[in-house]
Amino acid sequence: MRRILFLLVFGVTGTAILIGLGVWQVNRLAWKRDVVAEIERRIAADPVALPAHPDPDADKYLPVRVSGRIGDEELHVLVSIKRIGPGYRVIAPFETGTGRRILLDRGFVPSEEKDAARNVGEMTVTGNLHWPQEIDAYTPDTEFDANIWYARDVPAMAAALGAEPVLLIARSATGPDVTPLPVDTRGIPNDHLQYAITWFSLALIWAAMTVAFLWRPGARKTGQRQ
Repeated sequence: MRRILFLLVFGVTGTAILIGLGVWQVNRLAWKRDVVAEIERRIAADPVALPAHPDPDADKYLPVRVSGRIGDEELHVLVSIKRIGPGYRVIAPFETGTGRRILLDRGFVPSEEKDAARNVGEMTVTGNLHWPQEIDAYTPDTEFDANIWYARDVPAMAAALGAEPVLLIARSATGPDVTPLPVDTRGIPNDHLQYAITWFSLALIWAAMTVAFLWRPGARKTGQRQ
């Protein structure tokens, strides 16, 4: 009897813990959906003027419209676009009408257009401020001689171009030969549904195994002898 009681407590406790983890992931799923919806609303809001002192936290995704001049210097960030293939994000300096110099992510060009001439000069650009976190332990070092970057390292790029560490990602076209890659929420992970399904599945398996152990002939006989 003591063995059956132990199996029952062990099985019920384990099942309850796994169900609790599944419920927690369902709650996290709702929270993440609210966060993503808020970011999408922020991205799509009406553009404003460039803040005097942009903050990486408070002004992340802020829609901005600036007028000024695109410089002819470029930094190239290696990327791959689905159904298109490899290419580069073009990062250029942008000098505003007030004399500020920031970074402008103009968009995507195919690999063969990496070093092609692009239009520069006076322009009004609409986009979103962003400070992407793309660097990890596996990010290759920048190939400065070939002008190939493997992540948008805003501070390092700002130092290379003599600009403020502020990146404006264009959502308006900056030239016929560059495809804008606007900010969106596709890169924000939201795996909580899969996690919830996993925990609930484990809870079901745990409960089934508990029942199987309790209904084994040996377990019943042990309980009867005690």
